[in-house]
Amino acid sequence: MQDPRLLAKPPVCRLGCLVLVRNRLGDVLLVDPDYMDGLILPGGAAKPNEPPHLAAARHLHTETGLNRRLTDVLAVDFTPADRHLERLSLVFDGGTVRDDARLTVPPQHRSGLLGARFVPVRQLPDVMAPSQVSRVTESLANRSLPVLLHGQRTA
Repeated sequence: MQDPRLLAKPPVCRLGCLVLVRNRLGDVLLVDPDYMDGLILPGGAAKPNEPPHLAAARHLHTETGLNRRLTDVLAVDFTPADRHLERLSLVFDGGTVRDDARLTVPPQHRSGLLGARFVPVRQLPDVMAPSQVSRVTESLANRSLPVLLHGQRTA
């Protein structure tokens, strides 16, 4: 049963879908957006009614050319409204890629990205904003949680 009062004015909150991918050395894959200072995890906002694990996989593929099946969440990060709407970011476990994995970053005029690269964990504070570093280090330290879709594990 749907309560029309719940659908009349839904809350406004963006859903960020990010992916933590590592190489065999444990370095973290980051992208370099031209619209902000510092590097960030690959990912972006989910479209309306798009399952977050599929949104994260879509952004990862678009930004880096990597195809990953995302079934586990490493962290949930709430950011209160500032110059943007409040947002909830889910960090998905993208696993470890092989040494010969090739990154394919689309041209800057299409993607807004200057590039992508693997960065050693100890160098994260040098290339990321403090809140981004905390998000990554917390994600690296946590055990994963399964992604559920209507109470069932995603396939």
